[in-house]
Amino acid sequence: MSAPQTATLTCHPATTGAFACGIEVSAVATDDDGLILSYRITCPPADLCLPAPQPAGPADGLWQHTCCEAFVMEDGAAYREFNFSPSGQWAAYRFTDYRKRDETFTPAAEPQLSFTPLADGCELRASLPAALLPPGDALHLGLTAVIEAADGSKRYWALAHCAAQPDFHVRQSFALTLKRTSP
Repeated sequence: MSAPQTATLTCHPATTGAFACGIEVSAVATDDDGLILSYRITCPPADLCLPAPQPAGPADGLWQHTCCEAFVMEDGAAYREFNFSPSGQWAAYRFTDYRKRDETFTPAAEPQLSFTPLADGCELRASLPAALLPPGDALHLGLTAVIEAADGSKRYWALAHCAAQPDFHVRQSFALTLKRTSP
């Protein structure tokens, strides 16, 4: 495994408010060309709205509630989007260009998720096998999260915000590069 890289996400300025929260993400490329992401959300648990546990599996619309996400750039304009819900559900999409979803894409594997409530927040860990990721010597990542407060308001967090309104699909926000470990 490569050395983990840790990054702090920032809240989009258009969605700031009285909700005190912090998010750090650790990303590591595995020896078998997979990826492990650990999202550490720090905030008073009573202030955070979490979706109810569900059977693990794919689901759409996860970003409408508290959800951690990863965008992974492929060669050219294509990229993958992954949504990880504290409920245990996940989503995997492929885009051929900015917001142009490949409706024929079927994930070749499933991410493995674990969610841990903590006294000062929670941690969500996602393990992505190589079969879900684009090929290449490096992974260019946009790490993001949608956090729903107990009052129903939402905050949008990312490594970089490159638009006036929250938009995780903007290529310039894929701001973390991990070298893969295999030759």
